[in-house]
Amino acid sequence: MPVIMVEGRQKQVEKGTTFEALAKEYQERYPEKITLVVFNSKMQELSKRVEKDGVLTFLTVKNDSGHKTYCRTAQMMLVKAVRDILGNEAKVNIEFLLGNGYYCFVRGTDAPIDDALAAKVEARMREMQQQDLPITKKTYPRDTAIEMFSRQGMDDKVKLFHYRRGSTINVYALDGFYDYFYGYMMPRTGNVDLFEVKAYRDGLLLLLPTKEEPTKILPHRDSPMLFEQLMLSNAWGKLTGVETVGDLNDQICGGSFNDLVLVEEALQERRIAEIARQVYEREGVKIVMIAGPSSSGKTTFANRLCIQLRTFGLKPHIISMDNYFVNREKTPIDEDGNYDFDVLEALDLELFSDDMNDLLDGEEVELPVFDFKLGKRVYRGNFLKLGEEDILVIEGIHGLNPRCLEDLPEDAAFRIYISALTSLNIDAHNRIPTSDVRLIRRMVRDARTRNYDARGTIAGWKKVRRGEEINIFPYQDNADAVFNSTIVYELTVLKQYAEPLLFSVPSGTPEYVEAKRLLKFLDYVVGADTTALPMNSICREFVGGGCFAI
Repeated sequence: MPVIMVEGRQKQVEKGTTFEALAKEYQERYPEKITLVVFNSKMQELSKRVEKDGVLTFLTVKNDSGHKTYCRTAQMMLVKAVRDILGNEAKVNIEFLLGNGYYCFVRGTDAPIDDALAAKVEARMREMQQQDLPITKKTYPRDTAIEMFSRQGMDDKVKLFHYRRGSTINVYALDGFYDYFYGYMMPRTGNVDLFEVKAYRDGLLLLLPTKEEPTKILPHRDSPMLFEQLMLSNAWGKLTGVETVGDLNDQICGGSFNDLVLVEEALQERRIAEIARQVYEREGVKIVMIAGPSSSGKTTFANRLCIQLRTFGLKPHIISMDNYFVNREKTPIDEDGNYDFDVLEALDLELFSDDMNDLLDGEEVELPVFDFKLGKRVYRGNFLKLGEEDILVIEGIHGLNPRCLEDLPEDAAFRIYISALTSLNIDAHNRIPTSDVRLIRRMVRDARTRNYDARGTIAGWKKVRRGEEINIFPYQDNADAVFNSTIVYELTVLKQYAEPLLFSVPSGTPEYVEAKRLLKFLDYVVGADTTALPMNSICREFVGGGCFAI
């Protein structure tokens, strides 16, 4: 009989015992639902069995991978419920995450997508949950799986697996419905007991618990501007013919990659020009505040915005809020005893406010530069006095926090929220998380500019994400405009830089599992070189070769 180590104690179990059975035995010790296990440093689904000795750790919905497993299972139940109600011709596209809800578009039906349909879908999902139906996984030869999905009308999966290097594909089955999901699943529908389905903007919104509040459904917070930008990106995808990874691979292999790059960059430039016009036409604006999470491309966007502002006769001056860090001895310390540069208290808001007010009053101000080696602000003769056409473009993660501008005239500032709001999906039922794209961006840039390895970037990502949840996302609705910095082709370029970094993460380290997950994700994408990339592309901020000082 295998002997396993669980929670620091040895336990003898029957060979072939499922991890699901062990999870049920230990569930009462955890306030959140157990969704996965790590066995001998390898993540495993609960349907897997104990075949040898090992060390077992439980993962719950509070863990990132555990939470995604719960959400993924709920999504399969929603797709199945829609097909059960509207027929197999109805197709569900899981488009993007909006707050704590997944926005889903239903096509292939003339039925109204309204509250009545949402109620029926939720009721069918609850019926499945109560029936506790098994979700089984079986490995098929690639050609067999392609034929299976072709019979179900899932052309997006047929196209995706055309580029699959492996000879086999894992297929999940739920009550006669077959689907492919990138990532782990729970073994039974009974495990998914927290969800709501609402009608929203011509689609359905699947509301699920968050990692931060895993035991309840939070009220949905509407973000109209964010939604509009995500829908705009979807429209761009339809315009370029690239809505899924399979579409993107087709363009690369079909020789259309250069044209795709030119069109994508032109669409982004048009959007930047639209925002510049908004700034120009807003009376009294002298300060543009740009804020967004890590690796959103804030620096490149700020420079490109400045160029567009100049076409309206304005004279922009870029200021980084990092130059207003407090001196090192006053920097706040986080719970791990490290300097915390992400909290608002890491900035000298009083000095920042005084300088901005003086500039608005027409005074000449010597602007500081933060010397990271010395750990303090220094002055190097950088004087600035604003004329009638001068405008400040200020970039920093706290740019949308009202406290940053509370002492300044309200009408003097125009606020912009920027993020990589990924609209490209692997296929209709497998979205690409925005945070994954930003992590890959940061990993590539860290290796190039800071000589960091991928393990270090992955290790610090959880802290970065936690800081964003506290300091950035709560204020995104304060923006006057939203800019989506994602580029539909960027993963094909980042792939060449990211894969060697990820392969270098040592086996057995805590970051290895995440590195393997990202490698599997990148394996779906056909690579392309950077020759066609313009020098001002946001992608250049990460891979290098750009025309802006980063």
